[in-house]
Parts: sequence; structure tokens; C-alpha cells
Amino acid sequence: MSSATLTGACPECETDLTVPPVVQGETLACPECMLTLRVEDIQDGRLTLEMVEVQLRDWGQ
Repeated sequence: MSSATLTGACPECETDLTVPPVVQGETLACPECMLTLRVEDIQDGRLTLEMVEVQLRDWGQ
């Protein structure tokens, strides 16, 4: 019995990622560079990942 996993690479640091099943549009964090990544496409068990820009709150200080 094999568990279904998906693979992809971080577009920033090129770390290979292996994750449990996810859906398009879901986000995850790269364990190496800690960037937030969005699943853009899934084909043949391979993920296409894009970096998500995180807007930091301006506290006006």
C-alpha cells in the first residue's frame, strides 16, 4: 500500500518538496526558506508552485 504524495520545487530556493494530496489554490510553506507558496497547477503528481506576496501590516510607526 503506497500513500499518495505530490512533488514540486520551491521557485525561490529550489528545494524539492513532497506533500500529501493538496488542491489547486491551496497554500503551503517551504520548509527551507519559509516562503508561502500557492499551488498553481497539479499534473501527473507534480506541483507547479508560485510565490505568494505577503502584505505586512503598516502600523504607522
